[in-house]
Amino acid sequence: MRRFLKPLFLVSLGVLVGFPVFSMTYYTMVRTSTPEFCASCHEIVPAYQSWKTSTHVNNAQGVVADCMDCHLPAPHQTVDFFFSKTYHGIKDVVAHVLHGSEAYDREKNRQAAYDSFTNDQCQKCHRNILYMPHNRGAMMAHRTVLYDRSGRTRKCVDCHRDLVHVDRPQYRYKQFAAPYRASGLADI
Repeated sequence: MRRFLKPLFLVSLGVLVGFPVFSMTYYTMVRTSTPEFCASCHEIVPAYQSWKTSTHVNNAQGVVADCMDCHLPAPHQTVDFFFSKTYHGIKDVVAHVLHGSEAYDREKNRQAAYDSFTNDQCQKCHRNILYMPHNRGAMMAHRTVLYDRSGRTRKCVDCHRDLVHVDRPQYRYKQFAAPYRASGLADI
C-alpha cells in the first residue's frame, strides 16, 4: 500500500500545480488574442481602425477575421502558435517601452508583415479559391498561387494588399461595392 502513496501524492501534486498554471496560461492567451487587446498599444490603433472598416469585419457572411487569424500561425500548430505569439508580444512591448510610439514606422512594419505572411495563413479561411465560376480571371490568378512555377512563387498578398489595413473614411461593405479587383492582377 505504501508504494502506491508516493506516486499518488506526486500525481495529485502535479494536478494541483499544473492545472492552475495551465489555466492561467490559457486564460492569458485567450485574453491577449482579441483585436481590442492588440489596439491597447498606441502604435496599433490606426491598424485596428483600418481593420474595423475592412471586409474582414464587415461582410454579408458575418465572418470576422481578427488579428490572430492573419498574423499568427494556426492555433492547432501549438508550438509555432505559442512561440510566435510570445515572440511578437515581447517584441512589441520592448519596442513600445524602449522607443515609444513616435519611432513606430507604420509602412515599414506593414511591409515586414506582408513579407512574413505565408499563403497558409490566408488559406486557413479562404479554402476553395479555385472554384469561382463567376470570375474566371480570379480563378486563373489563384491557380498561379496554388501551383507555382519554379522561380515564380506568388503570395496571396501580392494581389490582395489593399483589403485590410488601408485607411478608409467609412465602412466598406463588399455586398454594396463594385466587384473587387485585386490590385496585383496587373502584374500577372
